[in-house]
Amino acid sequence: MTESSPPSTTSSPPGGGAAGFLWPALWVLTVLLMGISLYEIFFVAPAEVQMGIVQKIFYFHVPSAYAMYVGFVTAGVASGVYLARRDERWDSIAVAGAEVGLAFCAIVLTTGPLWARKAWGVWWAWDPRLTTTLLAGMIYVAFVSLRGSGAAGQVEKRFAAGLAVLGLPVLVVIHYSVQRWRGQHPTVITKRGGGLDPAMYPAFFLSLAAFTALVALLIWARARVERQRQRVLALEMLAAEQDLLEGE
Repeated sequence: MTESSPPSTTSSPPGGGAAGFLWPALWVLTVLLMGISLYEIFFVAPAEVQMGIVQKIFYFHVPSAYAMYVGFVTAGVASGVYLARRDERWDSIAVAGAEVGLAFCAIVLTTGPLWARKAWGVWWAWDPRLTTTLLAGMIYVAFVSLRGSGAAGQVEKRFAAGLAVLGLPVLVVIHYSVQRWRGQHPTVITKRGGGLDPAMYPAFFLSLAAFTALVALLIWARARVERQRQRVLALEMLAAEQDLLEGE
């Protein structure tokens, strides 16, 4: 629905047909993957020799970083489409991606210092990857703050969308910062295997799959809520215009 279209008052699950089936299926898949991955992490995967139990943070830190990428890329791409088409559906997806991405960014920036304290002896180091991740988080905090300041008008929406698009190159810098600037942050997963023990692979990939399902579920759910909010706001504006015309 575009801005010029009449608002829809229907409130249904994600949709009928395939979408109606995918919604509960995604819930079930996410719960199952989370349960299996937690079992693998804490009862099957071996503990790392030097870091001990603290190494288990890895199974949450890295998948959270991946989920953060998914959220922020979703926000940036959807914002770009919104700027091109002015379609409120893409705006709702952008809001969902930014907010969900920020939630996982917070997990990354929380679990990272816990790892760093054990590995480096400090809670925070201005490592290239850490610094660029913080920068990306600040960009999307600005997006969410701008969108959350009352009923955002078209100017605010376009400005926020521009911020989300500008945040995309920062994500590329985050990904390649370790290879380019050789910071302290380890590169655990590489083409040659890196420093991850093969016995840890099942737990890691299950955790990655679980977080992938979770981020998809959260973005879908948040986009639905934002879409309903947009419809309610459109109806309120329409009712206010009708009252004004009747008053005249």
